[in-house]
Amino acid sequence: MARLQPGEIAVIDHEDLDEVAARSLIEAKPALVVNARRSISGRYPTPGPRIVLEAGIPVLDAVGDGVFQCLADGDVVEVKGGRIYRDGRLIAQGRRLTREGVEEAYAAARRNVAHEIEAFVENTLEYARREKDFILGAVCFPRLDTGFAGRPALVVVRGPGYLEDLRAIASWIDEVRPVTVGVDGGADALMELGVRPDVIVGDMDSVSDEALRCGAELVVHAYPDGRAPGMDRLRRMGLAAHQVASVGTSEDVALLMAYELGASLIVAVGTHSNIVDFFEKGRRGMASTFLVRLKVGSILVDAKGLSQVYRGRPKGSYPLLVLIAALLPFALVALLSAPVRQWVRLFVIYARLSLGF
Repeated sequence: MARLQPGEIAVIDHEDLDEVAARSLIEAKPALVVNARRSISGRYPTPGPRIVLEAGIPVLDAVGDGVFQCLADGDVVEVKGGRIYRDGRLIAQGRRLTREGVEEAYAAARRNVAHEIEAFVENTLEYARREKDFILGAVCFPRLDTGFAGRPALVVVRGPGYLEDLRAIASWIDEVRPVTVGVDGGADALMELGVRPDVIVGDMDSVSDEALRCGAELVVHAYPDGRAPGMDRLRRMGLAAHQVASVGTSEDVALLMAYELGASLIVAVGTHSNIVDFFEKGRRGMASTFLVRLKVGSILVDAKGLSQVYRGRPKGSYPLLVLIAALLPFALVALLSAPVRQWVRLFVIYARLSLGF
């Protein structure tokens, strides 16, 4: 999304458009979204298409992979009735998403959820057998300068609703000062809130250079065979980092690392915790997440959706009460002043004479 300018056309390749991708598109303010794949396939009710349409951004769906071979950044195209033209030549066509069509697709997807859950369970059990060593202590975590033992840890992932939930616990962060762990782009989320991450964990593909240079300890998530593309980026930047080779996702590594290094409490923001989240990750990524949550569950507090549960709004009487509280000290000082007391006495005498008392 970094290259996309407001008013341009976003051409993406994203089946089952998820919430995070949808909100990133909205922030970029494109005139149109062209998706090579189906924004909602019917496997499950992914929220992305509805979010984009509700933001007033039209979506041309399922135009095919060939659109990437026919277009390059900066090309000028014309879109008419689901067809894309460049220099007057038809290069791709798809279907325009409508709110009614999306709602019908959601209804069909909800009917299909039972089948998807069954497949999810079977695949999760299969991968859980392969990945059980991940939570049984086979992963060796590095010794960090940042101390986790006996301290609460905040793990931030750039998942659905992460920014709103992070803001909802801002006062807790200020008061408790937990160990802050940003998972890839979650480090940028912390910095947007004015909090410097203590540790950044991930494959380092979606975190900014600014966050990487903020002074946090860096932990690169490598493949089980030791390959770590993220380490190459850090070397080019001249940054030192630890490396953890593991199955699962960077989110899983961050949660398990905080647990194994002795955190007294883990507060998770933006992490994947429900069936739609698991579907969005793909079945290969679900088993480790499921197992990690089983292990760390005793100290895990999930802040996901907290911003929807409570949004503090001042009552109508609050401004008046604040005004009274502000004026009260001035009133007390005035009453303690001899000239003011004299004026008050004169006013009382005048009022009595006027009323005949």
